[in-house]
Amino acid sequence: MADQSDVENALVALVADAIYPNGTGSPSLPAADCRIYRGWPNSAALNADLAAGRINVTVIPQGEPGRNTTRFSQQGPTLQVQPTLTVSQSGTSVTIGGIAGNGQLAGILVNSSSYVYCTQGGDTLETVAANLATAVRADWIVNLSGPTLMIPGASYVLARAVSGSSDMREVRRQEQRFRITCWCPTPTTRDISASAIDAMLASFQFIALSDGSQGRLQYHGTLVFDQSQDALLYRRDLLYDVEYPTMITTWYPAMLFGDLLLNAIRLTV
Repeated sequence: MADQSDVENALVALVADAIYPNGTGSPSLPAADCRIYRGWPNSAALNADLAAGRINVTVIPQGEPGRNTTRFSQQGPTLQVQPTLTVSQSGTSVTIGGIAGNGQLAGILVNSSSYVYCTQGGDTLETVAANLATAVRADWIVNLSGPTLMIPGASYVLARAVSGSSDMREVRRQEQRFRITCWCPTPTTRDISASAIDAMLASFQFIALSDGSQGRLQYHGTLVFDQSQDALLYRRDLLYDVEYPTMITTWYPAMLFGDLLLNAIRLTV
């Protein structure tokens, strides 16, 4: 689910795109090194950066608490996830293909017995096949060659790969004000940086969050602080409100093989 920290990270990413439009491997728009991060700066480190001509841009929530803006029902879409893992079958030979994404099920039905493996992070097609072969070998002879299993003694073999579905449900919606602060060593770098960031944020009505949801972005105001006599500091604050949902995702497993009782006869499908 999207947390306040996810919104801050999304804002930091947009600020970085504004300051470094050609990527961090190229010079920044204000032609000065720039640190972009969440939180309030350490005063000693900030003073050292300003003295060296570096810019700091920080993203923090405004001091006041956010407000609850919940107004929608808690119903969300159920998303069917297509498996990236595939199986192909020829007689009693089964070959694992595709991409071994995390959390998918690969299964083999041998006669009336089923054998299933759930893919893990770092799996390859060969490790999926090897794990399935280990399970099947409890009852059958299995010949393994790379991603292919051969079960010579079986009279009936069926292989499948499936992935479950997910349900995203919005349980709350809130609005929080965020302060994007440019801490700059000169008025010129302040104006260039703040203007670029403001133009970038103003071009978005919604920002993408890490859980797949979106936050509504609205401009609130600008504050300017000049304290060059004390700390070589030229500062501008941009205030933006973000309304974002709290989502809960529920995962539903898919059926790989099922039993059907028909006229007292048990069928496995």
